[in-house]
Amino acid sequence: GYYTRRGGIGESGDFVTSPEISQVFGELIGIWYVSEWIATGKPKAFQLVELGPGRGTLTDDILRVFNQLASLLSKCDVSIHLVEVSPKLSEIQALMLTGGKVQSNPEDKSAYMKGISKTGIPIFWYRDIQDVPPGYSFYLAHEFFDALPIHKFQRTEKGWREVLVDIDPEVPDQLRFVLSPSSTPATQNFIQPEETRDHVEVCPEAGVIIQRLACRIEKDGGAALVADYGHDGTKTDTFRGFQNHKLHDVLRAPGTADLTADVDFSYLRKMTQGRTATLGPIKQWEFLKNMGIDLRLQVLLQNSRDPATHEQLLHSYDMLMNPKKMGDRFNFFALLPHHRLAHPDKKHKPESKSPLPPVAGFGELLLK
Repeated sequence: GYYTRRGGIGESGDFVTSPEISQVFGELIGIWYVSEWIATGKPKAFQLVELGPGRGTLTDDILRVFNQLASLLSKCDVSIHLVEVSPKLSEIQALMLTGGKVQSNPEDKSAYMKGISKTGIPIFWYRDIQDVPPGYSFYLAHEFFDALPIHKFQRTEKGWREVLVDIDPEVPDQLRFVLSPSSTPATQNFIQPEETRDHVEVCPEAGVIIQRLACRIEKDGGAALVADYGHDGTKTDTFRGFQNHKLHDVLRAPGTADLTADVDFSYLRKMTQGRTATLGPIKQWEFLKNMGIDLRLQVLLQNSRDPATHEQLLHSYDMLMNPKKMGDRFNFFALLPHHRLAHPDKKHKPESKSPLPPVAGFGELLLK
């Protein structure tokens, strides 16, 4: 109930996200989508679908990029689709993106609310990704998967056991972790036979959502970008809570703290079941550097005469890029159609094929 009741993002909340720190973060993600749109031949329409859009800051920054590139996108029909379960957060998003001009949408069963962005782009709200209409789409999941519930498992002499939550018999109103006395359905279904770790966290819901994204991208084209805390199948116990920007015992006062677990990108890759190609995970600092954050910072510094703004720009750059801050902790991971990375095998002479444009962000930025 944490997100549906309050969802404490920002300075006054329980955690801060990259878009809240710097506008550049969202701008570069906006450019990533435009560059993928160009690389796939500028389709006549695209949907930008964000899962768990927080306060709408990221979408707002992306919309600003789309607006600045209006001449490029003029023949393209762009729409925004937000998947949000929290009534509180959807109100905040509506205020940020439309200035509050929205209408609830009872006649259309799929979208529960709709509005028009300040730049004139239609925005729709949904409770489930299944409700988003099909079509060529770009998906965005920034700090989304880490908030989904996980199963925890421990390897014992008797085989895998699930970590469960129990009432502490010694202390009233206190919860504790216990191991299941025997194997559970989850241990039988969610542990990969080749698993080498002794402690594993699995998020089946993330697997289901990735499968849906992979099916949609395979069928309709587009791409998905996932940015989150995570690892490539190497970490064990990462489940933690945050309250007022400090670590918080996950079992104390449930529903009042932000609970999070690192995303296992190796599991997400497995759950695409080969329907799409995957890139990454690569570290946030590397992705942003490849996207040209250094150039963007120089332009912003040159355009601003105010020492306080300079200070803020350099501070936020450091937060995003410093490996000890967010630079190494966050990763970028992408799902793309197979034909985006490799030409379908044709009988033609291979040398007649024009090379595919590189995928921005996942390779070094070369300035011509």
